[in-house]
Amino acid sequence: MLLELPPAKVDSWIEYPQADQQARPLHLPIDTVKISAGFPSPAADYEEQRLDINEYLVPNPVSTFFFPVQGDSMQGAEIFDGDILVVDRSIKLRHGHIVVAFVNGDRLVKRLYVRNGGVALLAENPAYPVLKINEGSELVIWGVVTGKFKRFSV
Repeated sequence: MLLELPPAKVDSWIEYPQADQQARPLHLPIDTVKISAGFPSPAADYEEQRLDINEYLVPNPVSTFFFPVQGDSMQGAEIFDGDILVVDRSIKLRHGHIVVAFVNGDRLVKRLYVRNGGVALLAENPAYPVLKINEGSELVIWGVVTGKFKRFSV
């Protein structure tokens, strides 16, 4: 089993979309009063701030990448087909992180399970089996999922 970060071997033959390091801040209005999913507070005062999506979702631009999702194996983690994941390569891996990984060359998004010397990648959909990483398997954890973009149909 090979567990490596960063994956120099994989990077040499795959092109990844890179965060635009020259992106100008895009400050969008954001209200400081949270939206209630129950009953709104009639006493809430209106106050507006500005939100830069890059600052909010991309704290490490040099090590942040975006990947579109295909499939339904991570629905339990609210990651759906067509979402775009924000992936940061600078974050130290921990058990339980949702990661982008390469297993024998196949790119996947799964939850990392590391316990008692064993490593597995878990789907968040009961229709998919646990992917146990066995001796002889090549596993490269490429980065940690830190956020996502979702477009709602209107």
